[in-house]
Amino acid sequence: MITDSFDLSPAKINPKINEDAPKVEAAILTFSHEIERYVVENYDCEKIGELKMGHGSTSVFVFEYNGKKYGFFKTWVGAPACVATIEELGMILNTKKIIHFGGAGCLDKEIARGKVMVPTEAYRDEGTSYHYAKAADYITIKNSNIVEEYIKENGIPYVLGKTWTTDAFYRETLNNFEKHKADGCISVEMEGAAVQAVCDFKGLEVYMFFTGGDLLDAPEWTIRKEKGQIRHTQHDPNHFEIALGLADFVSQK
Repeated sequence: MITDSFDLSPAKINPKINEDAPKVEAAILTFSHEIERYVVENYDCEKIGELKMGHGSTSVFVFEYNGKKYGFFKTWVGAPACVATIEELGMILNTKKIIHFGGAGCLDKEIARGKVMVPTEAYRDEGTSYHYAKAADYITIKNSNIVEEYIKENGIPYVLGKTWTTDAFYRETLNNFEKHKADGCISVEMEGAAVQAVCDFKGLEVYMFFTGGDLLDAPEWTIRKEKGQIRHTQHDPNHFEIALGLADFVSQK
């Protein structure tokens, strides 16, 4: 059973830690190629390495903000690939703090449109987290209170709630939607539970928020954006500015 997968014996493959890697206050990761382009065009970024997989590579950058250094990279979609980039990050950067943000489907049309969603717990409907944490239905997103503190201080509209992390977005069935909404989930995405699990396992602090995207809480699924729309989507550069402000905020803690 997948729920029996958690095992503390040594792994066969272990990423190497680069003791000479540049130290940064936090690494900001997201999924959007549009946001990656925005960051490279608007910040004085230095490319310091690449994270590689069979289908290609993704660049890792360092830049300065308010006199401090931060890392940034575009990760891959899906729990296994996203977690792999966090596992391998120590080969390129030296940090203990991760800012994780991206798009998520909305499970409640009444609360999340135009608001940042701050997850408090993640339902583990994926496989990766069971290799990093003991089996349980939910994993606690333990720094949600700090994310909320920052967002509240800066007057950013937000909503707190559970998230549903799933590998199979084409199997977000009506019955499962109703079940998770009734259980308090306000969003659905593919990485949250696994990212929290790997960060807990590796002694990293992760700070997580989502952008409300497509809507499941409707008679028919709707993408909720116009053709070419960037604002209020996962590609909105304003959400990087939130993430960067959050990184600066947690660097002081």
